[in-house]
Amino acid sequence: MAKRQLWTRIALAAVLILAVTAPARADNPIVQHIYTADPAPLVHNGRVYLYTGHDEDGSTWFTMKEWRVWSSSDMVNWTDHGSPMSLATFSWAKQDAWAGQAVERNGKFYWYVPVVTKATGRPAIGVGVSDSPTGPFRDALGRPLVENGEIDPTVMIDSTGQAYLYWGNPNLSYVRLNTDMTSYSGGITRIPLTTAGFGTRTGDPNRPTLYEEGPWVYQRNGLYYNVFAAKCCSEFIAYSTAPGPTGPWTYRGTVMPTQGSSFTNHPGIVDFKGGSYFFYHNGALPGGGGFTRSVAVEKFSYRSDGTIPQLTMSTSGPPAADTLNPYVRQEAETIAWGSGIETEASSEGGMNVGFINNGDYIKVKNVAFGSGATTFTTRVASTVAGSSVEVRADSVSGPLAGRCTVPNTGGWQTWTTVSCAVNGPTGTRDLYLRFNGGNGYLLNINWWQFGGAGS
Repeated sequence: MAKRQLWTRIALAAVLILAVTAPARADNPIVQHIYTADPAPLVHNGRVYLYTGHDEDGSTWFTMKEWRVWSSSDMVNWTDHGSPMSLATFSWAKQDAWAGQAVERNGKFYWYVPVVTKATGRPAIGVGVSDSPTGPFRDALGRPLVENGEIDPTVMIDSTGQAYLYWGNPNLSYVRLNTDMTSYSGGITRIPLTTAGFGTRTGDPNRPTLYEEGPWVYQRNGLYYNVFAAKCCSEFIAYSTAPGPTGPWTYRGTVMPTQGSSFTNHPGIVDFKGGSYFFYHNGALPGGGGFTRSVAVEKFSYRSDGTIPQLTMSTSGPPAADTLNPYVRQEAETIAWGSGIETEASSEGGMNVGFINNGDYIKVKNVAFGSGATTFTTRVASTVAGSSVEVRADSVSGPLAGRCTVPNTGGWQTWTTVSCAVNGPTGTRDLYLRFNGGNGYLLNINWWQFGGAGS
């Protein structure tokens, strides 16, 4: 079992102090058990898949060794799919698992990422490929797709079917990808960074425009958008639009002003279930900052002319885009807010929640209990006896609906299923699974499911 990180204990203490007076827990950042950065959302088959980087705990630089994947069907509960791609995926990569983006084409998923190569010591763009949005991903080429010493790829397939890969800091370049998504036609084209196209920066004669890094290029209603990290440092998020994928670009202004405790930011925008969502990162978690960042999301609406309103970071996050069904099996690592917990790979596949101490909890938001549940079943493992999973609604200190006792199963990955009676809850409300027991780690939890009249 890995060592508990200090900041999770600090966060837990703060939560327990505030629990009585503030039962409505903030839901941004959307992941609390590790630091995440550089969000890249992808909508596929009724879910949003979110591809992020992973800032290592205690980093004093952009120390990143792997990428992570999360998904949601409701924009409030996020499932941890672990790390399906890392620096080790690319035998030619030396370091820096930095900001990338994934796209689907012809049933395969292509993840474009910048890494520093062993051969040249410069950044290059690699591409991972998988048959699933959650991986595992493998190196599609065994070498870089493109290399010019710059970072931050974004990928787009426009309405004509043509795919483009853009990237760059300090410049902005693109290639036209072939339909195999792992080769391109023509050479690297550099986009002119004009002040008309990307705004005016003052005080830096070497960089006359606001464009800094982290482009996010997409097409919507016939208009092409380039949303990017602007100026430095600290960065804000700005955007430009164009009638075509290669320009000419016109600067449109600020999407998110400089704010939060991270000096970088990174945009990602998607439409999902009738809403538009803006992903970004900040340093809002305990121990957070410019090298220990966390991904957050806000809902917004485009103006009638297609322009993007100015957005502000929040701790509440967006409203739920859907309800969660408790009467089907739900992964324990599907979480709106987790206090004290961590996740790890499960021997039964996927991930499980672990490293659980007394008083830790999981919040699951907007759960549709209907006329009410009567039973709660969960898959658990433990090396101690006497711990339990408490079922509560509305807050971590809400009325106790039921308690399942967890036995000593003989190992942290030796799983058993336990059930217990519950009294309610009914309607649509937030669910809290609170863990109780003695000192030290108590149990691991893999999945849960309710039964009863509401099903």
